[in-house]
Amino acid sequence: MRARAIVLASAFALSAALPAAAQQTIRIGELNSYKAQPAFLDPYKKGWEMAIEEFNSAGGVLGKKLEIVSRDDGANPGDAVRVAEELTTGEGVNILCGTFLSNVGLAVTEFAGKKKVFFLAAEPLTDKITWQNGNRYTFRLRSSTYMQVAMLMPGVVAANRKKWALIYPNFEYGQSAAAAFKTLLKARQPDVEFVTEQVPPLGKVDAGAVVQAVDDAKPDAIFNVLFGADLAKLVREGNTRGVFKDRFVASLLSGEPEYIDPLKEEAPVGWLVTGYPWYAITTPEHKAFLAAYQARFNDYPRLGSVVGYVTIKSLAAGIAKAGSTDTDKLIAAFSGLLVDGPFGPFVYRGSDHQATMGAYVGRTALREGKPVMTDFKYVDGADVLPSDAEVKKLRPAAE
Repeated sequence: MRARAIVLASAFALSAALPAAAQQTIRIGELNSYKAQPAFLDPYKKGWEMAIEEFNSAGGVLGKKLEIVSRDDGANPGDAVRVAEELTTGEGVNILCGTFLSNVGLAVTEFAGKKKVFFLAAEPLTDKITWQNGNRYTFRLRSSTYMQVAMLMPGVVAANRKKWALIYPNFEYGQSAAAAFKTLLKARQPDVEFVTEQVPPLGKVDAGAVVQAVDDAKPDAIFNVLFGADLAKLVREGNTRGVFKDRFVASLLSGEPEYIDPLKEEAPVGWLVTGYPWYAITTPEHKAFLAAYQARFNDYPRLGSVVGYVTIKSLAAGIAKAGSTDTDKLIAAFSGLLVDGPFGPFVYRGSDHQATMGAYVGRTALREGKPVMTDFKYVDGADVLPSDAEVKKLRPAAE
C-alpha cells in the first residue's frame, strides 16, 4: 500500500508540475497561407522566427519564453476559421496573429470578435479589417489599401492623367484597393474618367485578354493591383504588346522584392509603386535589422521578412506593456502602443486599431539588369490615415 501511495503521489506531483512548466511559456497561435503564397510567406516566417530567437535569447517577455504554434490556413476563409478554432480550443492559445489574403483576414477578424480572442492581422490589407468590419479584439499591422493608395496619390495627381484603366484581382484586397483609388482620385481630380476595369480571378489572369482590353479602352494611365504570378504575366504581355509605352502606371506592392525580383530584366521601368528598397535604406534601425537577417539566413530580406519580424515585436511589446496575456489587458495595452521596427517607430491607433507603420514609395528601374526602386521616400502611415472623427463614421459598430 505504501509503495502504491508513493507511485500515486509521484504521478500527482508530475501532473501538477506540467501546468507550471507550461506557464513558463507564452504561446501564440499563428495561421497563414504558407503553401499558397510562399513568395511572401517564406520570408515572413523567417522574420518571425528571428524575432522569437532574439526575445528568447534575451530572457523572453515577462520572464517567459515565446512559443509560436503555427498552422496553414489553406488560403480559404472557411479553413482559416477552423484553424483558428483549433488553435484557440485545441491548443489553448488566446492570442492569434497572421493571415495574408484579405478575405481570410476578414474571416479571422469575425472569429476573433465572436470568440473574444485577441487577433493581430499581420498582412491582409483590406480597409474593412480596421474600419467597416473592425472589432475591439482585432488590430492590424500592415499599411491598408487606403493607406498605400493615399501614399501614391501625390504622384498620381501630379501626373494629371484624365483617362484611367484599372486592373485588380477579383477578391477583397483588389476590390478594396480599387475602391480607395477611385474615391481618392475623384476627390482630387473630379473630371477623371475610369474607362475600363479589368478584374481577373486571383491566380488565373488571362493577361493577353486583359492588356488587349486595356489597350482598346485607350487610357492615359493605368492603376494596377495584381501581384505575384499574375503581375509577372501582366508585365510580360504588356511589354510584348507595348501597352505600357507612353502611359503612366501606378501599381500597389510592385516594388516589393517578392514581386519585382522575379521579373528580372523584364521588370517595368518608371512605374510609381509602393515597395521595399532594402538595399538602399540607410537608417540605423534598418541597417541593424538587415545585418542580423543576413547573418541569420545568408539571404536578403523581403517585405514579408519585415512584417513577420514586426508582428512578434508588436506582440512582445503589447504583452510587456499589459504585464499579462489577459485579453482585455492586451487590448488596452495595444491602444497607443509604441513599437520600434526596421522602418522606425510607429504606434497602434486607439481609434481604429490600425498601425501607423508606413511604406516606401518610388519608381521602378533597372540597374545592371536587376529591378530596383529609385527616387524613393518613406511615407509615415500617420500622415495618410483619416482623423479619429472620420474613423467613427467608418467604424460604426466596432465596439
